[in-house]
Amino acid sequence: MEYQEKQPTINDLINELRKLKETACMGGGPERIKRQKMKGKLTARERLEKLLDPESFVELQPFVVHRSTYFGMDKVKYLGDGVITGFGTINGRRVYVFSQDFTVMGGSLGEMHAKKIEAIIDLALKTGSPLIGLYDSGGARIQEGVAALDGFGRIFRMNVKASGIIPQISLILGPCAGGASYSPALTDFIIMVKKISYMFITGPQVVKAVTGEEVTFEELGGAEVHAAKSGVAHFIADSEDEAFEIVRELLSYIPSNNMEEPPYVETEDPIDREDEELNNIVPTDPSEPYDVRDIILRIVDDGRFLEVHRDFAPNIVIGFGRFNGYSTCIVANQPKHLAGVLDINASAKAARFVRFCDSFNIPILMLVDVPGYMPGVDQEHGGIIKHGAKLVYAYAEATVPKVTIVLRKAYGGAYIAMGSKSLGADIVYAWPTAEIAVMGPEGAVKIIFRKELEASENPEELFRRRLREYRKVFANPYRAAELGLIDDVIEPRMTRPMIIKAFETLRNKREIRLPRKHGNIPL
Repeated sequence: MEYQEKQPTINDLINELRKLKETACMGGGPERIKRQKMKGKLTARERLEKLLDPESFVELQPFVVHRSTYFGMDKVKYLGDGVITGFGTINGRRVYVFSQDFTVMGGSLGEMHAKKIEAIIDLALKTGSPLIGLYDSGGARIQEGVAALDGFGRIFRMNVKASGIIPQISLILGPCAGGASYSPALTDFIIMVKKISYMFITGPQVVKAVTGEEVTFEELGGAEVHAAKSGVAHFIADSEDEAFEIVRELLSYIPSNNMEEPPYVETEDPIDREDEELNNIVPTDPSEPYDVRDIILRIVDDGRFLEVHRDFAPNIVIGFGRFNGYSTCIVANQPKHLAGVLDINASAKAARFVRFCDSFNIPILMLVDVPGYMPGVDQEHGGIIKHGAKLVYAYAEATVPKVTIVLRKAYGGAYIAMGSKSLGADIVYAWPTAEIAVMGPEGAVKIIFRKELEASENPEELFRRRLREYRKVFANPYRAAELGLIDDVIEPRMTRPMIIKAFETLRNKREIRLPRKHGNIPL
């Protein structure tokens, strides 16, 4: 009698499938999950559950494993290969996600791990959906050698391919070391969490070996360092839950891709709302500081403003607000810090934000109170000319609706860079407190009347008289208005309705540029 092997039933096959999926869900196993929890961190799957709408996540490629055989790797394989990929929704909008699993070989990136991330970016690009990456990785999987490095390169290429087409948001929820850090650096926004997020090219041990410096993970590449000093992080959160809330709020201001308009949100805030407090918010003394956020919160819908890069280059404020329900990017000098001067960091911060907003069809509002570019040897040697030109380039390049309000000082080249009519602003208003000139009155008088002052028997009295004359001619908005460089001088209380009317008339703006591969921004 011929032997016949018993064929499995459909129930047997389904049970096998369920066991495999249960195994995949366990990542590196109970012990490693326990260690992850002891560090105060969520698991890769818990993070996706908290980030996405309930029961919306659909996983892709859960059975992928690496194919390396070196250094005993053929005996160590985990389903999913250390990264969970798929799609889901946030507030009903489709997003594509990947979440690195530190419990699987430290979240290290190898060939197949990288292919999964590459594939999910490709799907996000094809469908015009935002991409959200959750990073928690020790870096390249050393046992896979150059295959791991190739994986990084392919991911970087996909990040660049997607740039300006779909929004890319990175959450750093653990270590992000070596080459791994370049992928989030290529995305639009980076969110870090205090005490658990670390980014660096070389770790503390390497730093000590090469330079002799002793530094902790937190001091070298912690969230607060990258939020305030390097400017790598755009947002900093106290917890993972707060980081997920930031993602949800951020997405509410930006479209899913570069072919869509930004989300519209209904508001009951009247479009004709005037605010008498604005008439007194800016001191008439140009040397007296104030917080420009007080103005922003009074003019946007419902006082809601999502500030970006809050702790980096605080002399300029950038972020998202709404006017009559429409998302708007806001760039404002901050007189509270360094008198609102433009320096290297502020210029780069604002320029990158302007370019993002232009890429995704979000109108730009500039609030100007700037005494100039930062003087000094350090700034000049650090390349203020080159870095300052970034903002000039970004604003001149932008084709979205652009509205500017000159609040007070607008001096020299910084006046031009901060959304002047000369640089392409569509509509420019000024408050009566505005001073638009080549430089501040005191400096100008000392230069123009230098010889006269040196020859005077009473130079102090002459200086005061010439200063009054100069202020009368230039330290006001009316000379610029005579030349058509501003469109109107408005009462501060009327600022919100005037902004809304300006953007409304620009809603269908179209600006055609000569064809080119791309410009050459001064990097």
